[in-house]
Amino acid sequence: MRIYIAGHNGMVGSAILRQLAAKGEHELITATRAQLDLTDQAAVRHFMRTQRPNTVILAAAKVGGIMANDTYPADFIYENLMITCNVIHAAHNVGVQRLLQLGSSCIYPRDAAQPMAEHALLTGPLEPTNEPYAVAKIAGIKLCESYNRQHGTDYRSIMPTNLYGPGDNFHPEHAHVLPSLIDRFHHAAKTEADQVPIWGTGKPRREFLHVDDLASAALFVMQLDRQTYAAETHPMRSHINIGTGRDTSILELARTVAEVVDFKGQIICDPTKPDGAARKLMDVSQINRLGWRANVNLRDGIRATYDWYLAQIDAGSALRAS
Repeated sequence: MRIYIAGHNGMVGSAILRQLAAKGEHELITATRAQLDLTDQAAVRHFMRTQRPNTVILAAAKVGGIMANDTYPADFIYENLMITCNVIHAAHNVGVQRLLQLGSSCIYPRDAAQPMAEHALLTGPLEPTNEPYAVAKIAGIKLCESYNRQHGTDYRSIMPTNLYGPGDNFHPEHAHVLPSLIDRFHHAAKTEADQVPIWGTGKPRREFLHVDDLASAALFVMQLDRQTYAAETHPMRSHINIGTGRDTSILELARTVAEVVDFKGQIICDPTKPDGAARKLMDVSQINRLGWRANVNLRDGIRATYDWYLAQIDAGSALRAS
């Protein structure tokens, strides 16, 4: 197959690219941001017409943590909507029958019953701090479902929980919680700081999935035959959750990171900062029934991610992308 991986330089896309390249079974198509602006409809249309992939993996997205989502809501909804609409529509126009788009657990209502099952989509209000991003990701699900209904395509969506691993953004303000904690605790340990503050009360619980597990799940779902996939999903609810099925509090997470990086000081919770949703745990029974389960233990995954982070520092690589 000729497989186009949109967003191949990102954490998720690069993990999928690594696993596909290791198999050596397909022709892989990629384009950097400088080569192809996915928010430019004409450019995406031209790229699809010239490259003619028969399979597309849509891993490109503008992502960030609570602060970034709350500060740049217009950027998050606009860029993600444009990327999703352009890639899916252009793929259809050149006859792509198989497409996989990656979303996020933030698509579910703020007060959804835990663990969050696929049928909880659109049953209540979203978490305000990342609502624009979530709306764009929900639109992606509905685009895939709508093209399948109207045109008979086989476009699938997977919704991973919080991801981490090699290739993450470690900026202390723009990153998601886990890489941000790794960066802050590392610098605190190096400077022998007495304390490290963390946002909120530390009580919210989150689930974390190593990006290599997500990549294996993405390829697993892509390889399912259409009948098997359709039997487990629903035409109007065709997305599948991807996660570990286990969560941890933000304070427990911070303590684990502190141990891994050997920070000896005090962890201070700042309740003046937002917590976000109280809990976000995925119901992964559907993907488990299909035969896939996560393999990477959280502590082991954090240790491996920190080792990668240190290797990048030694190599002089930029880790604090904006």
